[in-house]
Amino acid sequence: MNEIKRVAIFGAGAMGAYFSTCFFKTEGFDTALVAKGERLKRLMDEGIVVNGETYRIPVVDPGNGVNEFDLIIFALKHHHLVNVAGDLKNLVGNNTTIISVMNGLDSEGMIGAEYGEEKVLYTVSVGIDALREGNRVVYTRPGIHYFGEARNDTTSERVLKVQQAFDKAGIQYKTPPDMIRTMWWKLMINVGMNPVSAVMRAPFGVFQTSGEALNLMKRSMMEVIELAGAEGVDLTEKDLEDWLEVLKTLSPKGKTSMLQDIEAGYKTEVEIFCEKIVNLGIKHRIPTPVNQTLLSIIRVQERFPAGKT
Repeated sequence: MNEIKRVAIFGAGAMGAYFSTCFFKTEGFDTALVAKGERLKRLMDEGIVVNGETYRIPVVDPGNGVNEFDLIIFALKHHHLVNVAGDLKNLVGNNTTIISVMNGLDSEGMIGAEYGEEKVLYTVSVGIDALREGNRVVYTRPGIHYFGEARNDTTSERVLKVQQAFDKAGIQYKTPPDMIRTMWWKLMINVGMNPVSAVMRAPFGVFQTSGEALNLMKRSMMEVIELAGAEGVDLTEKDLEDWLEVLKTLSPKGKTSMLQDIEAGYKTEVEIFCEKIVNLGIKHRIPTPVNQTLLSIIRVQERFPAGKT
């Protein structure tokens, strides 16, 4: 079994910065960021700053010749993936493994349609409390990164290779038996935390101290749990309680990605959170009033940043 040595990260936001610096700092890896155009120039000129340290990580243009990597990590926003999912064909070889640390349930299918489902492992990241401003990222907890095949009763060669690479780079991970269930668990967390924090302008500390904020988060999550059952996924209130234990450990000043997007006036990922739940509710004839309300509020916030008309 060949080891993973060449690693490319597509996306230099909070998640991309975390993974790229972990591999870049570790001897034995040839690490690169993937970008093109103005973003490529900016990354080459400015680098990225993580926890106060500047990193000059090599940047590759995916359209500039064949340059195959052993591991490619997608770390984009969902609405960016729609337009660039197929851009990395020159970087993908027969033995390339791809993981997506993106939010939602859909990125693996989109990436698999471009490069082959057999190359893609399911992945979610939980508990990283990163804050991003420009090319600067700060985090106090690196979180745990869950990945694997849909079922992991036995460990496939691809999973084993990524486990070995993560061990070497000091990245904390777990490979659960049922990754589809784990994906839904992360969806529950995102649907509860991201839009509620955005409409309340609330960092993690608010949810750690406010019963009102915590109650709204739980109500949103319960809609996900009910829909998971309708989709044949065994998600329960115990999974919600498990998240509460993780929430207690996060930096009180930390913020969800959606809150950071709203504060910066950026487009959010509300379509893969609230809108996804609302549409599944329609499909199964299950009411989703909390997510319908949150969806409406976020849409208004996106259209009128900071109350501008």
